[in-house]
Amino acid sequence: MVLEKVIKEINIQSEYKSFVEEYTACLLSEFSGKVHSIYMCGSIPKGTAKPFKSDADFTIVCERPEDIDYDRVSCLKDQILQKYRLVTKVDTVICSLDDVRSKPNEWGFWIKIICVCIHGTDIGEEVPPILISPEFILDLNSDTQEAVDRVRGFLSNANDETLKSRYIKGYSKRLIRALYTLVLEDTGVWQDDITKMKSAISDYCNIDSALVDYLYACYLDSNVDVEEFLGIAEEVYSYIEKALTALMEESSVIK
Repeated sequence: MVLEKVIKEINIQSEYKSFVEEYTACLLSEFSGKVHSIYMCGSIPKGTAKPFKSDADFTIVCERPEDIDYDRVSCLKDQILQKYRLVTKVDTVICSLDDVRSKPNEWGFWIKIICVCIHGTDIGEEVPPILISPEFILDLNSDTQEAVDRVRGFLSNANDETLKSRYIKGYSKRLIRALYTLVLEDTGVWQDDITKMKSAISDYCNIDSALVDYLYACYLDSNVDVEEFLGIAEEVYSYIEKALTALMEESSVIK
């Protein structure tokens, strides 16, 4: 089964258009000649963003990521957020043309399926059709353990309540996303709506639904006890880890 693009056409709401245009122009001006293309994903390009609730997700594709000074990107993000307060946060990911071309089930998937091109030539069109398979699901989760370990460490050491809330929300989303990858062969589509992800997990995954409900509740309202959250998160990740190990063994047998 071939995955289809999440956002088939750009539909940016009027209140976000000047924000997207200005931030894009700032990136192109700051890194003149170094940017191949710029992409967005999430609610803003889909036309479902909610002022003062939705964030913005950009991806810069370039020949050499080291040419893009991330400190300067951070400064540009801070400046644009001061002007456009209806946007809660701006995330900007940087990857190379080679990443997209050589890692079709990772960066290729991100650019071809999740994102939509808002400037430049869409490198995602060079990525071959992406087939849902055990190998693809394993590739999608190749960095899950690293990401989970990193966020767990941040959360365990965070003293600021705002940071704790952000890490809990991010950790919850990451685990729900990983659980969703386990049911991709059942759904046949990639969902970027976390509510729909949760629904599909409930329909097709045999994990205790109470654990998924808890993560979803934490994603919506992350004002929870950190120790309790970490315990539940560990239980969920243990399930994911076992499922991925079984998938790896199954894939090895098929080969």
